[in-house]
Amino acid sequence: MHALLGSIGALLLAALPLLAESYPAAEGFNADASDPRAIAIADATMEAMGGYDAWDQTRYITWRFFGGRLHVWDKWTGDVRFEHDDLTVLMNLHTRSGRAWREGRALADAELQAALDRGYRAWINDAYWLVMPYKLKDSGVALKHVGTEASEDGRPADVLELTFAGVGVTPQNKYRVWVDQETHLVSQWAFYPQASDSDPRFVGPWKNWQRHGQILLSASRGERSHTGVAVFADLPAAVFNDAQPLDDDMLSPVK
Repeated sequence: MHALLGSIGALLLAALPLLAESYPAAEGFNADASDPRAIAIADATMEAMGGYDAWDQTRYITWRFFGGRLHVWDKWTGDVRFEHDDLTVLMNLHTRSGRAWREGRALADAELQAALDRGYRAWINDAYWLVMPYKLKDSGVALKHVGTEASEDGRPADVLELTFAGVGVTPQNKYRVWVDQETHLVSQWAFYPQASDSDPRFVGPWKNWQRHGQILLSASRGERSHTGVAVFADLPAAVFNDAQPLDDDMLSPVK
């Protein structure tokens, strides 16, 4: 059966470059250090998750990172709402400016800067754990196909390697990503703290792909899962400018 799926995957791979125009690389994507096969697989993955247009048109995404930290993200503007324990941060990812409160008390000066830094770093980490497959051709990424290998569930997959330059808060990291040859969805990943590392710190699955609005998102990382994953067509302005706790009826996910 796996041999058959592998043959089907090879046939599909031959057609993958036809999808390239539908998934433009971000400005600064390291095309010179990437290979055509890896790019074609990334294009097919985007298509399997709903397509670039659907991702581009998706505006609001919310989730709790493994049931804890809350993020509400406006993809179009870069505005985010971050809540964790007694801290609420309302900021813009592009300017890294905003406001923050702890137990209802507005923060200023060094306390405010520390809160903004915490919110920004948390978003960088937590968003990657939710939407990494949409970022395979992001700015600063070099993408290579390093082979075919069964993921831990036994299904044949293409393995992509991502390295980074001049982006994020930990550009020295490296990831390997298993893309299922039948579904073209990410099924597993491995994290390397240093690009030179030969052994990963961890290997984990991407499971429970579900449709949210027009796109697919995966919540499960094996033993742990993100909660409250939802996509929104519209949200009240208060979500991004009012520190008061959110009412349940303010969050109306797209069906």
